[in-house]
Amino acid sequence: MAVWIQAQQLQGEALRQMQALYGQHFPIEVRHYLSQWIESQAWDSVDLDNPQENVKATQLLEGLIQELQKKADHQVGEDGFLLKIKLGHYATQLQASCALLQNTYDRCPMELVRCIRHILYHEQRLVREANNSPSPAGSLVDAMSQKHLQINQTFEELRLITQDSENELKKLQQTQEYFIIQYQENMRLQAQFSQLSQLGPQERMSRETTLQQKKASLEAWLHREAQTLQQYRVDLAEKHQKTLQLLRKQQTTILDDELIQWKRRQQLAGNGGPPEGTLDVLQTWCEKLAEIIWQNRQQIRRAEHLCQQLPIPGPVEEMLSELNGTITDIISALVTSTFIIEKQPPQALKTQTKEQQAKALRKNESPRNESSGEILNNCCVMEYHQATGTLSAHFRNMSLKRIKRSDRRGAESVTEEKFTILFESQFSVGGNELVFQVKTLSLPVVVIVHGSQDNNATATVLWDNAFAEPGRVPFAVPDKVQWPQLCEALNMKFKAEVQSSRGLTKENLVFLAQKLFNSTSSHLEDYSSTTVSWSQFNRENLPGRNYTFWQWFDGVMEVLKKHLKPHWNDGAILGFVNKQQAHDLLINKPDGTFLLRFSDSEIGGITIAWKFDSSERMFWNLMPFTTRDFSIRSLADRLGDLSYLIYVFPDRPKDEVFSKYYTPVLCESTPAKAVDGYVKPQIKQVVPEFVNPSGDSAPGGATYMDQAPSPAVCSQPHYNMYTQNPDPVLDPEGDFDLDDTMDVARHVEELLRRPVDSQWIPHAQS
Repeated sequence: MAVWIQAQQLQGEALRQMQALYGQHFPIEVRHYLSQWIESQAWDSVDLDNPQENVKATQLLEGLIQELQKKADHQVGEDGFLLKIKLGHYATQLQASCALLQNTYDRCPMELVRCIRHILYHEQRLVREANNSPSPAGSLVDAMSQKHLQINQTFEELRLITQDSENELKKLQQTQEYFIIQYQENMRLQAQFSQLSQLGPQERMSRETTLQQKKASLEAWLHREAQTLQQYRVDLAEKHQKTLQLLRKQQTTILDDELIQWKRRQQLAGNGGPPEGTLDVLQTWCEKLAEIIWQNRQQIRRAEHLCQQLPIPGPVEEMLSELNGTITDIISALVTSTFIIEKQPPQALKTQTKEQQAKALRKNESPRNESSGEILNNCCVMEYHQATGTLSAHFRNMSLKRIKRSDRRGAESVTEEKFTILFESQFSVGGNELVFQVKTLSLPVVVIVHGSQDNNATATVLWDNAFAEPGRVPFAVPDKVQWPQLCEALNMKFKAEVQSSRGLTKENLVFLAQKLFNSTSSHLEDYSSTTVSWSQFNRENLPGRNYTFWQWFDGVMEVLKKHLKPHWNDGAILGFVNKQQAHDLLINKPDGTFLLRFSDSEIGGITIAWKFDSSERMFWNLMPFTTRDFSIRSLADRLGDLSYLIYVFPDRPKDEVFSKYYTPVLCESTPAKAVDGYVKPQIKQVVPEFVNPSGDSAPGGATYMDQAPSPAVCSQPHYNMYTQNPDPVLDPEGDFDLDDTMDVARHVEELLRRPVDSQWIPHAQS
């Protein structure tokens, strides 16, 4: 059964709640006459946070207007249910309602969708409660939608109050004009009295009596009317006081709640959080605020002019003076608070590097600080864009030429020093009637001179973006935070950097807590009240290491982002386990089972731990691979080379997981020769302890590992670089060629420079 049909059966409080859903923002006549059409539309399919969905919303608005026009043309006035709820808009014509909707929602169709979704949700709720039926899934409207609807309802209230004040002001003006006419009449009578001396005694007495009666009557009227005028003025001033109170409250909701939340989302987006969203709705609200504020300001100015035109002793002059000051403060706060940076400059900024685009729109009242650097191309003309309704400036080629650093304290490094870019402008409102100096600060910027400082600069930015509080003194930030707060920030950054929906699990966070706090507890709850200081995060090295917690974590993100993202998304990398945990996981698994984990000893390293029970040991750990290694040969190809690695933990066949990432190997009976006579070499991952003299990748004689499937496209042993040459150092013509051996030599030299760890099995490429 249609919701509207059931809604008509509501009684008592439920009926009053349903009635309260409607008003000037959406007339109940529209809901009544278009109930079937409204309930058949896919209002929930419109993503209110996606500006591209505005096209759908516009189509729904246009469809609603067309349906209204059709109904208006064929309306026969069946008001059965409308009469029942006794509202004040029974006489509203459907055509008028159509025009009202068009004026209200034409500039923001999304608000129409939000409004109707809100109404339908509450109607369904009221009907369900009346029928004692459970709530259907997926029909909830979030609190944000309700808050937005409340803002729109307040705007409607302000519009009506302002219109009522305009009517009162016109009435006051008309009353005062008539009063002035009568006052002038009284002055004319006074002039006639002065001329009576020129008349004869008899005529003078006759005229004097008549004039005195008229004058007395008129003066009595003027006295009463002056009091009435004064009361009109006081009533209008008090009405403006209430209007300004509501205006200030509405402006506070929009600027101090909604705009601050948008800025907070913008700041978290710098840490990889979801996009802050467009400013379209906020802009619409601010435009409505500006329009209503300006209308009330003009009304107050006109009331002041009327008082100056006809001074009457009383409190009105002082009241109007206070109102004028208050309304000026309100419009000043609106203008200065909406000067904002829509697109922030990079927060890790290298000197002599161009900043492509920072779009300043409007905000801030912070005092100007002493300049700490020199920026080239730092001036731009603000332009009004009629299509978007914004006054904006695009800085396309700003460049930081030099920076002046302050004296550092204690262990503070240059990458902990925060700067800001100050945007400022001046413009006037109302034909230079009001002139505003506006300024705003960018999010904190860390200035670096070399790419090696980037990870530490990122740590400073992440900590500030994550834990800064609204309204802080720039750029104060807590020195300590709760571990769960840091977990949230790390997970947000991790998913954004790795570009993966697979974030940090509870087990991953336990591992990170153990690493940071040097703890053995395996319960995440044990760390819920533990605090983390900035020094622990990225100033002090981890116990027994020469790097900080953040540097290690950043290295993990870097290697995943550059080389291992698909494997992480596939769940092939376990990652956040230590060596002992890896052995515990593998102990009951068959030989050949392996897992991939992040190295504890090397930043950005990933190692292979596998089980093979031999006389020497049961668990084997390969020396960590880094970005340098994966630039030479991918992880999938390296795993494919090691045929004795059979199962990805816990029990997935290796080739099932990694074969789609293997590099294809061309099969030919004889190696192809280039024009210059050289044969192209191939690189293969080998572990010396697992290669027998015949070249098979197995420790000792024939074992199950000899039967492991090969990832090669052909059966030919593709790892022999020069299969036709008896001497692998010579080219096909028997000459020694240095260039062909340099790549291998350089890699061997790199391996020799690494510290020796007796727990690692060295690996090589042949």
